[in-house]
Amino acid sequence: MAAVTSSPSLTDEERFELIVTNLQDTIRPDIIREILPTRPLKIYWGTATTGRPHAAYFVPSIKIAQFLRAGCEVTVLLADLHGFLDADKAPEGVLEFRAQYYERTIRAMLTAVGVDLKNLKFVRGNSYQLTPQYSRDLLRLSKRVSVHDAVKASSEIVKSMGEPAMADGIYPMMQLLDEEYLGVDAEFGGIDQRKTFALANDTLSKALGFKTRAHLMNPMVPGLSGGKMSSSDPKSKIDLLDDGNTIRKKIAKAFCAPRQVEGNGILAFIQHVLLPLSQLKSSDGKTAALSVTLKDETEPTVFHSFADVIKAYEADLLSPQLAKKIVQEGLALLTASIRQEFEQDEEWKALSRTAYPDSAEPAPTQAKNGKQNKQNKAAVSQTEPSLLAGEIDGARK
Repeated sequence: MAAVTSSPSLTDEERFELIVTNLQDTIRPDIIREILPTRPLKIYWGTATTGRPHAAYFVPSIKIAQFLRAGCEVTVLLADLHGFLDADKAPEGVLEFRAQYYERTIRAMLTAVGVDLKNLKFVRGNSYQLTPQYSRDLLRLSKRVSVHDAVKASSEIVKSMGEPAMADGIYPMMQLLDEEYLGVDAEFGGIDQRKTFALANDTLSKALGFKTRAHLMNPMVPGLSGGKMSSSDPKSKIDLLDDGNTIRKKIAKAFCAPRQVEGNGILAFIQHVLLPLSQLKSSDGKTAALSVTLKDETEPTVFHSFADVIKAYEADLLSPQLAKKIVQEGLALLTASIRQEFEQDEEWKALSRTAYPDSAEPAPTQAKNGKQNKQNKAAVSQTEPSLLAGEIDGARK
């Protein structure tokens, strides 16, 4: 697949439209408009390194590809310490390994959608979030943000177990500071982070004198059962390492009521992944096209917009079975290269077992397979990382 590179033929307005297309909301789009004529826009997307990335991660991957096509410089923040703060979803002993696993996986996903990685970089949260300067700024910010506002900002992104913990309030304040420390103009995330973005917009300039950033928000894509796609719910998600047959079986069972668009994860995947991907792959980088032979027709119909898809679906010309077939074929094609790379990479497989020791994939034991276990340790480091002991690798990626 040809790599997605920035297009010098795009006007500033076309770049802006490509950046904000398919988003649910944008805060301070005027900041983006002001910067585009002068220099590349700098955007970051943060992901807490918790459960295994799944098929829904193609939604931010496609947006990252669109940002790059628009000439943006993109930073992917591997938010390992945020994963640790979020109800201990990433225990201290696996933080480094999960960050490594996420970077390998996200790189493979971006390659699968054809992203040129030249203007994209990965940064570990622990590479700067444990520094004295960051700690001082976090303390300064804590004096200007109420407990109520901090916990409210994290209410939709942090899993609280009963009474909110102090970590629930620290989590969003660190996210606010990340914008400054990563030196970006805009932050990209899901609509579930809106309260955190609003807090950043209201607070950073007043509290610490930092500049105000734009915020770009994706909608939350429904899972296969109709709710949010989640790593903790196997029935709602498709794993990136699922084979083609497994993908087809899972999608065949997915919620996809006839004529019903709301809460339809199949249609959402077409809207936020397959259609924009076809646009990125087109010769001019502007024309989206999705071809399918509709019910009772012999010639394929070409959809150039999601509005066309909705119209056909609500008229039952595009049936649930046909919509599922589109996603089955598209997703199987997207994940094929990821599975192939994973299966051929013993280091990545060993890393997977160490990062997720309780996963379904069995980890080899020293007694039964001592040679393989030694290889596993060599692949991921022989020292278990510790926040308290300061043993986390601080290198930026």
